Amino acid sequence: MSTHRITLAGTILALATLAACSSSGPLAGADPAAGCAGLAGTVVPATAIGLPSGAARIETASFVPAAPLSVLERGPTPAARIVPAVPDHCRLLGRIAPLDPAAPDIRFQLNLPVRWNGRSVQYGGGGFNGVLISGLALVPGAPYDRPAPLAQGYATVGTDSGHETKPGQPPQAFALNDEALLNFAHASYKKVRDVSVALMARAYGRGPQKLYFVGSSEGGREGLTMAQRYPADFDGILSRVPVIHWTALQHVGLRDGLALTDGGWMDPPRVRRVHEAVLAACDGADGLADGIVSDPVGCRRRFDVGTLACGAQPTPDCLTPRQVAAVRTLGSPLAMPVPLANGAGEYPGRGPSGEGLPAAGPTGGWMAWWTGSSAPAMPPQPSNGIAWFYGAGAIQYFYARDPKLDLRTYRAQDHAARIREVSALMDSTNPDLSAFHARGGRLIVLENMADYAQSPYAGIGYVDSVIATLGRERVDAFLRLYTAPGVDHVGSGAPANADLFGALVDWVERGEAPRALTLVEQTTAPPFAVTRARPLCRWPEWPRHTGGDPSLASSFACVR
Repeated sequence: MSTHRITLAGTILALATLAACSSSGPLAGADPAAGCAGLAGTVVPATAIGLPSGAARIETASFVPAAPLSVLERGPTPAARIVPAVPDHCRLLGRIAPLDPAAPDIRFQLNLPVRWNGRSVQYGGGGFNGVLISGLALVPGAPYDRPAPLAQGYATVGTDSGHETKPGQPPQAFALNDEALLNFAHASYKKVRDVSVALMARAYGRGPQKLYFVGSSEGGREGLTMAQRYPADFDGILSRVPVIHWTALQHVGLRDGLALTDGGWMDPPRVRRVHEAVLAACDGADGLADGIVSDPVGCRRRFDVGTLACGAQPTPDCLTPRQVAAVRTLGSPLAMPVPLANGAGEYPGRGPSGEGLPAAGPTGGWMAWWTGSSAPAMPPQPSNGIAWFYGAGAIQYFYARDPKLDLRTYRAQDHAARIREVSALMDSTNPDLSAFHARGGRLIVLENMADYAQSPYAGIGYVDSVIATLGRERVDAFLRLYTAPGVDHVGSGAPANADLFGALVDWVERGEAPRALTLVEQTTAPPFAVTRARPLCRWPEWPRHTGGDPSLASSFACVR
């Protein structure tokens, strides 16, 4: 791993030096701060954007001096506490005008390093977006001691996807505007890509040689969307825990939330009891009892929630019939009664493993994503669990388009036309990636196997569909699917971080396919000591302990 980092860093430095010498734009002059300021007011005409659009305009251009790495005391996720070092760069804040006067602008931030390596990285968003992505963070799932792309010489860009969530406003409310929904679905990321390429050409005197897209969760969906809809736009894409079967996911969030009503809801002690029972049944199957279920697929066969059912006298250590039924609902697939885009009509169940991971932050487990701190309410509240709050709100604003809809009365069949329309916009399930492959694109997908925000088996199933469409040999030439056991949606619970971006760059630019990657769990304070590690296994393999120090990746082997 260290040799790989040194080689990659040396390559990036050489590219940055070459780019700095050969560029002729305003950022390459003797006074880059003045060159940056001169970019304020720059207009990118609609003709430079590959979709129907208004023009883009830079509102502010600020020269930002280099700053060292810092760590926040708190953050919504472990990685969010890391504020990476930045080099001298020009920060451009701009907007892309809509066609519909009632639709919001698309806001974006473009960061242009003074020493540019001739490449760019576009960051995806999260949730329902509505927040401007700065492009300054670590790549999703990156080790904490890796420099962020901007510090490596990449130009970086992010967007709010074409709407801004206002305080007190449901995050799904923007979907009542058709253009705002289209932008959230896919158009904003394409538009921002084209605008950023034009601005890089203006700032440096030439456009980027290679373009990358990185995203997690909703951003992971965006990455797959780019490969499917705009296969010529990005050379490499990293898609982590993508919310891929989007329409079915929102409906399964509604189903799983309703399962917690009328006595199905479980308090934290019962959630913990299920978690302990899963570990008792499955933790040691990998040769090591360490709190990580390394083989969650096998655990689906080993664990039966019915063993926790109460007898005649319920106690805090048992589950009522309604609670047992709720857990079985969560683990069961949802067959959609309405045909969805690309023939994807079923959403896979979730679990087991990771049920009792702490919810503070939130990080993961049932208490963050499913059960929340209180049973589902009408209207949905964030305290009810994120999956219910997100899914129920999506049903109201995206599909029924009725913010006052009584969710208990919703039937998908009554909204079939609208479901098919939104599915065609939002679901990143097209298995035909032949155009992306033909232009030399490379794609890495990572699923965390203790994820309750979405089912990791959805991404696994999607890759299976790509293989069925294109054939294994062809897919192996451009796509890798990895899985991280015991890790929740945002990267907690087990070793979760790996240098997948570095591996992606090597694959794109050197033709070196990823191999021998390592997952690490680190402290969130410098020097970010590694507390335990595992090999990052390519699906369908998983790490089995072979003996030796359980904190070392070398003590495990990937097995089927």
